[in-house]
Amino acid sequence: MSVTKFVKSKLVEPIKHFFVQIGELSFFAGRFFKEVFTPPFEFKELLRQCYQMGNRSLVLVGVTGFIIGLVMTLQSRPTLIQFGAVSWMPNMTGISIVREIGPVITALICAGRIASGIGAELGSMRVTEQIDAMEVSGTNPFKYLVVTRILATTLMLPLLVVFGDLIALYGSALVENLKGDVSFQLYFNTVFDALSFGDVVPATIKSFFFGFVIGLVGCYKGYYSKKGTAGVGLAANTAVVMASLLVFVVDFIAVFVSDIFYEL
Repeated sequence: MSVTKFVKSKLVEPIKHFFVQIGELSFFAGRFFKEVFTPPFEFKELLRQCYQMGNRSLVLVGVTGFIIGLVMTLQSRPTLIQFGAVSWMPNMTGISIVREIGPVITALICAGRIASGIGAELGSMRVTEQIDAMEVSGTNPFKYLVVTRILATTLMLPLLVVFGDLIALYGSALVENLKGDVSFQLYFNTVFDALSFGDVVPATIKSFFFGFVIGLVGCYKGYYSKKGTAGVGLAANTAVVMASLLVFVVDFIAVFVSDIFYEL
């Protein structure tokens, strides 16, 4: 294989495919915004999807948040003791978890669970021609299948982030209570005193965007899944990869924008 063909196959084609995917995803998002304000509205399906994505993710998000709080405190405590700053532990963990760690980790967990689930579900419906049957019967499959799922992830992810943050803070407080004899009341009072309006609001706002991106990618990959069982697996796999990547991109943009407002 010549150098030109190697560069084209390994570098040019993947980059070209990536930008094509971004363009198609943008068109898919535009169609979502067009359909979301057009009646009829599928409230019953929206509530069902909120239950499926929110309630059934609580245990996974809670366990992950609890472990993050434990590990972060156990790893940071010896260093803070060396500098005589162990009293700053609640401030450090509270700001870190609420501002960055909680939203991003929760979004990645949901990208693995929800985006893959949506991709596999819609992909299997595309393979078995259920979506085509809905179109023939006069039902709008995009509104029933896509709009409800994207709205559900957009609404549920901030709630999951808040739940995960609280569990993570409880895990951190448990370590401080056992290691440093700090009461839970003192720990949480210190955390809430350290948090400001500029810590909570940007983290909450970007959680909505995380949920939107996860639902959008999962629906896009599943809705346009290729035929065959291999297409379903590919849709689920690529949905997780692309959703996780876009979560980091959205997080970078959110941090960059919030930093500009802080400077102003």
